[in-house]
Amino acid sequence: MPSKTKPFDAKGLRKTVLDMAFAGSTVHIGCAFSIIELLAVLYRNHLRYPGGDPLAPGRDYVVLSKGHGVMAQYACMRELGWLKDSQISGYFSDGSDLKGLSDSRVPGLEVTSGSLGHGFSVGVGLAMGAKLRNSDQKTYALVGDGEINEGPIWEGALFAAHHNLKNFMVIVDENGYQAMGSTQDVLNLGSIQSKFESFGFEAMTVDGHDEVAIDGAINRLWSSKSESPKALIAKTVKGKGVPFMENNNRWHYTRLDPETYAQAVSAVAGGGQ
Repeated sequence: MPSKTKPFDAKGLRKTVLDMAFAGSTVHIGCAFSIIELLAVLYRNHLRYPGGDPLAPGRDYVVLSKGHGVMAQYACMRELGWLKDSQISGYFSDGSDLKGLSDSRVPGLEVTSGSLGHGFSVGVGLAMGAKLRNSDQKTYALVGDGEINEGPIWEGALFAAHHNLKNFMVIVDENGYQAMGSTQDVLNLGSIQSKFESFGFEAMTVDGHDEVAIDGAINRLWSSKSESPKALIAKTVKGKGVPFMENNNRWHYTRLDPETYAQAVSAVAGGGQ
């Protein structure tokens, strides 16, 4: 069942991710765990869904450009009642609507993503559309640090800054890893905050597992009088919450077996967040 504590409790969300990954014998656990607190804060405190409807015309948009982290978003959607327990337990089974990558055919998921770099540009387009409609809708695009190796990210960033899309915020999950190694070894990014600032964004860096700090940073960026788009750089830990997964990149593609599932559930239940 969904969390019985506060809405979008990080422990409960991680347990849901583990249940899905084990039921579906799927991968991408580590990269889902690094964005748990980011999504929890967004859904709890910031995203607007009039009438609780994931398809409401006036909704805010959250675009999971790093679509392989979708189990974290599914866990939040379960908290909202948009997904049933049967959909969670049947994750990735034959006939399931819930795939291992974000799929826009599922209400609540704005884009079909997984081909990295493209969701960001879709988010920029959504923000531009809202501006042209004189709407107060906000758009959040959540990207991975490895994903920003992709050129379309920076083309979209130039467009967002040129058009003063102050209603657009990119959130970078800087967990230090991508599929085949550390981001530093694959393509050293240097200061991500400085890069976005040089592209005309107002940017901040925050501990991506400190929910109070995340919430405060989002509020400060939105309250700015600047016309610039926003960038929140979240320093995170891949596999956060399960010690044997933390900063262990083999859990990008490793599946749970009964033993590791039990160990991970125990770790999540006894951990801090």
